[in-house]
Amino acid sequence: MATNPVSDSHELVRQAQHLLSQGAPSRAAQLLGDVLTDEPDNIEAAYALAVAQRHQHAWTDALDTLAGILRRKPNFGRAHQEVGYNHIAMQNFPSAGAAFERAINNDPSLINSWKCLAKLHHDSGNQKRLAVVQDQLVFLESLPTELLAVISYLSDDRLADAERLCKRFLHDNKTHAEGMRLLAEVATRNKTYDEAEFLLESCVEFHPAHKNARIQYVNILMRVQKFAKAFDEAKRLFDDYPDDTEHILSLYASACAGIGNNAEAVESYERLMREHPDNHIFPVSLAHVLKADGEFDDAVAHYRKAYRIKPDHGDSYWSLANTKSYRFTDDELSRMESLAPDHNTNEADRIQICFALGDAFEHRGDYERSFGYYRQGNALKQPHTYHSPKHLQVRIDGQIEVCTRELFARKADVGCPAPDPIFVVGLPRSGSTLLEQILSSHSRVDGTMELHNILNLAKRLRGRDEPGTKPRYPRILNELDDDYFRQFGEQFIDDTRAYRGDAPLFVDKMPNNFFHVGLIRLILPNAKIIDARRHPMACCFSGYKQLFGEGQEFSYGLAEIGNYYRQYVKLMDHWDQVLPGFVLRVQHEEVVDDLEGQVRRILEFCGLPFEQACVDYHRTERSIRTPSSEQVRQPIFRTSLEQWRNYEPWLDPLKDALGPEIRERYGTECALPVTAGRHKGVLRGSLCDILTGRATVRRSTRPSLRRPDPSGSPRTAASSPRPVPRP
Repeated sequence: MATNPVSDSHELVRQAQHLLSQGAPSRAAQLLGDVLTDEPDNIEAAYALAVAQRHQHAWTDALDTLAGILRRKPNFGRAHQEVGYNHIAMQNFPSAGAAFERAINNDPSLINSWKCLAKLHHDSGNQKRLAVVQDQLVFLESLPTELLAVISYLSDDRLADAERLCKRFLHDNKTHAEGMRLLAEVATRNKTYDEAEFLLESCVEFHPAHKNARIQYVNILMRVQKFAKAFDEAKRLFDDYPDDTEHILSLYASACAGIGNNAEAVESYERLMREHPDNHIFPVSLAHVLKADGEFDDAVAHYRKAYRIKPDHGDSYWSLANTKSYRFTDDELSRMESLAPDHNTNEADRIQICFALGDAFEHRGDYERSFGYYRQGNALKQPHTYHSPKHLQVRIDGQIEVCTRELFARKADVGCPAPDPIFVVGLPRSGSTLLEQILSSHSRVDGTMELHNILNLAKRLRGRDEPGTKPRYPRILNELDDDYFRQFGEQFIDDTRAYRGDAPLFVDKMPNNFFHVGLIRLILPNAKIIDARRHPMACCFSGYKQLFGEGQEFSYGLAEIGNYYRQYVKLMDHWDQVLPGFVLRVQHEEVVDDLEGQVRRILEFCGLPFEQACVDYHRTERSIRTPSSEQVRQPIFRTSLEQWRNYEPWLDPLKDALGPEIRERYGTECALPVTAGRHKGVLRGSLCDILTGRATVRRSTRPSLRRPDPSGSPRTAASSPRPVPRP
């Protein structure tokens, strides 16, 4: 009978672990060496070998083995802990402390790392940090072993195991505070935010004095954009714990920013920086608020202050790049280039640094080097995303199958008749922030942000899909009583009042709402929807080089984002067919080329009189929370229209993923087919030229998607933590 080599290797590793427990590291190392000869990427075998090497006092060999493990799995908490043990044995106490800190940041359940840190801080006289570590130790040692295992599973992204074990524990301990809180963490990671909110609301009700549950409750309210409620909860927390500035005041400051009370947020962050001068997070948080308010120079100063406190803080560098106008110095560039390949740098920081380097070299015209860093950043990020092209196809096909002309005819005008919302949908980096700024410059329109209300409603309607069955949403739209649609619309209007001013209309620019145009029509039949459309190569590549705060997980691969664009166009074409005239398509290139003409067209669609302020949108003062905030405070510019061409030699996977239909519609050279007149041909020129009739005609049967010479050089402008148990 044939043997299973995988089973054999597991058994050999188990035998080696038993030998280690019996004090026979040499024999264990021999067994593990045999396993690694056949399976050099077996991480558990390599980890056990490092333990055996340490027990044999071969500390340098152990560190080499661990370095190889961490190159493949940089968030492996037990490996970082083992690094700490080896440095302790070598009496390199600073390196040991750093390793144990990395261990607990990646796996907070590692009690031995906390104990080692307590000893190190006691011996060094660091009383402030010692108190924090001892408090955490008391907390962890009070937990049932099942919940410690849940924490470890969460640290390793084993969400199904964490959920299973946590639910089993809660079956016998129904209102256990930490059990409820950890299950809410699982729900948050699974993006079932309504479940997380319900669990935390219940936990706080059962345990009103549980500080950490209250903190996590505020955090989930912030995540689902219930900012007014989050502010109320955060204010009560701060009133109850006025001395806990590092956690509670920072939460309060974030909640202030959430409701638009930026002055109070700035004052709170400034206090935090005074009381905690070594904290690198607070300067970045303050800078985000300042940037949203247009205080660019002050924001930059605080981003730079953060990396001076923590030189490998990736968010500092990426936030500077994400201003879209900052230019890195040679010294900053050199520092980032040394950090990007350093496996001692946290992976999340490395990802941010890679994206920042891509931006930096793009501005310097070194496009090959720039693309290399964009590609590296995306490659590091992609394994941590959950995008599924197959699931996307199911979602798109479900909308097309269910949302038919017959459905909308049967349920015409069943929703809330309020005309208040103007939805701007599309893909990220398509010019939606510009359209929002234009509209919110009108005296009768309020700008808000990317509101999650429609997405949250869709999630509630979807529930938890049963394996092997079609998704419950959008099928449920055919089954609901008509009264529900009016209730959903009224609830949307009520829930979004917190983000509005006094204007009768407001803008919701959540791009992902393009999935739910049918749902919007049913609950708010008098709403307006604008599709912000941009040339596929420009839009997709701009998304590929953007590191998003959350979501948009399709954007971290060229093939993935190209397929997503193609599916988006397919669904928008469907909405045009079944809801003719309900969606206004606005092409970004047309806005750039004819701003006033497009402004008049948009305002007419929204039933608004023309106002010059909409053309002079860059003079409108308001808080803007998207990466494009600095760009839309400037007059219209054309420089970004064809930036993707500088990277064309490396974009074949994107072109292929867009498919022939999109290539026929746009082409990589913005070519559009000519169907009228005596000759068929292809219009050549920029899309702006095409749209304004300035393009020329070349005889051809169809536009082609030319592949660049793979040996050619790119065009250049010049010569470019997860801690879980306690917040």
